[in-house]
This record gives sequence, structure tokens and C-alpha cells, in this order.
Amino acid sequence: MLESLDLSSNNLSGRIPQELTSLTFLEVLNLSQNHLTGFIPQGSQFQTFGNDSYYENLGLCGFPLSKRCTIDEVLEPSQEIEPEFEIGIDWKITLMGYGCGLVIGFSLSYLISLSGKLEWLVRFIHKNIHKKIKRNKRSTHR
Repeated sequence: MLESLDLSSNNLSGRIPQELTSLTFLEVLNLSQNHLTGFIPQGSQFQTFGNDSYYENLGLCGFPLSKRCTIDEVLEPSQEIEPEFEIGIDWKITLMGYGCGLVIGFSLSYLISLSGKLEWLVRFIHKNIHKKIKRNKRSTHR
């Protein structure tokens, strides 16, 4: 069973998940030297952890810290708007999509080139280029 959880100095940010209070078998929790904010969840084992568990998380408030929470800090996470959804689509997701598209595209083009069945592609491109050239010549003569 997990008795000790040390997540110190991991550059964690945001709120402490309320779900951690369900880990009733934890004897030691160290979340110090991160960038955590909001209230410290209350329940079961969390009542036994001291100030040193939350050291240098200046955005935290509530028991066992001496800093009391304001109304805004006590709101449940479901009641607040997450910052990444305020601005739209997260750029990381977009880059992953482009990356996957590139890998799949290059893989398919490689497989098609291996099969030697590129004649249809060459005919298609050749036909379209000639159409564009004819259109351009007609439009310049007018």
C-alpha cells in the first residue's frame, strides 16, 4: 500500500485534487516547493499533514496553513472556468494533430511509391497542369 507520496519540487501548478483525500492510507504527503493554488482539501488523512507538506506553495490557503481562504479560493473546481478552455483549443493538441497527419501522410506516400502504382497520380497531375495552363492562356488573351 502507498504510505508516502512525495511530489515536492515538481513544478506542479493548479489546485490539489479533492480525490487525494480518498487516499486514507497515506501517512506522509509532501507537496512542497511547487506552484499549487487554492484551498487545501479537507478530509481523512489531510487533517494530519502539517505546514511542511505545503511549504513554498504561496497560492495555497486553509488548514493547516495560517493563510485563510477567500470566497473565490474556496469555489469547487467544477464551478470555475479552466484557463486553457477560455482561450480556445490548446496549441499542444493542435501540434499533435499536425504531427500525426504528417506521419500518416508520409507513410502512405512511401507505401504507394513502393507499390509502383504512381501512374494514375502522374496522369492526374499532368492533366490538371495542362488545364491550368490553357485557362491562363485564355484569360491573358482576353
